[in-house]
Amino acid sequence: MRPDSCKTMRVLIGGGTGFIGRNLSRVLRSQGHEVTLISRQPGKNRLTWDELSRVGLPSCEGVVNLAGVNVLNPFQRWNDAFRQEVISSRIETTKSLAKAIRDAEHPPQAWVLVTGIGFYRPSHTTKYTEESPGGDFDFFSRLVSSWEEAAKIPSEATRQVVVRSGAVLGKDGGAISQMIWPFRLGLGGPIASGHQHFPWIHVVDLSGIVTHALQKEGLRGILNGVAPSAVDTTSEDFARAMGSVLKRPAFLPLPGFVVKAVFGSERSTMLLDGQRVLPKRTLESGYTFAFPDLSSALQDILD
Repeated sequence: MRPDSCKTMRVLIGGGTGFIGRNLSRVLRSQGHEVTLISRQPGKNRLTWDELSRVGLPSCEGVVNLAGVNVLNPFQRWNDAFRQEVISSRIETTKSLAKAIRDAEHPPQAWVLVTGIGFYRPSHTTKYTEESPGGDFDFFSRLVSSWEEAAKIPSEATRQVVVRSGAVLGKDGGAISQMIWPFRLGLGGPIASGHQHFPWIHVVDLSGIVTHALQKEGLRGILNGVAPSAVDTTSEDFARAMGSVLKRPAFLPLPGFVVKAVFGSERSTMLLDGQRVLPKRTLESGYTFAFPDLSSALQDILD
């Protein structure tokens, strides 16, 4: 339910037709907000990217960008062309929205960008909060830095919030959809050694954090979009929890060389390395997680 103290908003969502966008749209509409999607294809309650560049930002109180091609599509070969598509689908759409906000006669109250925890350097020991440095050691960290830089606008009239998301779990897409069948067949297990950390978040909570960022007056800056218990979740923990909920064995590891063969050395770092990320500022801002622990998240998704 929408709190009585929360005014209804008109929200524009870039990349709103994807897995996270569909869930975020449901949450916002359930609270009485009006949602318009920006998409490559025209449709009801939609605006195309070309229309945005031609006519500018429609009247709205909030703007969110979720746009970006799926980096971990196992059927997509990692080459220069796809690498450029990964960059442009994130940075160019963000630049387009930032420009539209700058040029708007009546700019929105809030501008929220969802990026990734790839900003932080992989580590088995370091615990990262929103204040931790990062952003200049590999392709994905530099991508997130450039992505977040593209979102910056000089005006103080619009609050700017960046949500750095972990792996997103949900019933109708995200990380679970790509790994569930081996587990259902009893062939699941950790990736490589299983010791790398697995920063995750339920899509309900990622949508909740974005909604919180849109509604919370005075909230600005970085929020980590990971579950509180994710800081201690490893690939082995995740595999064991998946097997437990599905009542299947989960002890067959996926060798690292297979991961590298499928995804390439650059992309495979996202699966073979890991970060210990805390949602410190997210919690301090007043957000309450619906699914703070892995067992309840997987029970909800897999039941």
